[in-house]
Amino acid sequence: MSIHVVAAIIRNKKNQILIARRREGKSLAGYFEFPGGKVDEGESHEVALIREIYEELGLHIEVGTFVKESEYTYEFGTIHLHGYDCSIIGEIPDKIESIDHDQVLWVETDELVRYRFAPADIPIVAVLGG
Repeated sequence: MSIHVVAAIIRNKKNQILIARRREGKSLAGYFEFPGGKVDEGESHEVALIREIYEELGLHIEVGTFVKESEYTYEFGTIHLHGYDCSIIGEIPDKIESIDHDQVLWVETDELVRYRFAPADIPIVAVLGG
């Protein structure tokens, strides 16, 4: 089974990157990822990212440049992950809550390697210099 997923690489004014840990009860619980989600049938990557980030985090974003594609086969199927630079429209809230994650953090690029990322996200971490 092939699953197309988009991921947002969101930076704040300090150039920190937003990462989130998948909550208990979700597949890959306890792993960090770049927020995003599945692309629906007939949906563009940009529309999927805007929808998913609003649903998960309540944030309005603008999708920028493509960063990296990765592919990883899990027991439940093969993920085709497409990462994009994104920016928050308007003020960046002090605290960001998520319906799918139990932890949402702003981290320095060089600190990304300290976190246990889902395997599909690791190539994006590498490209970002983490």
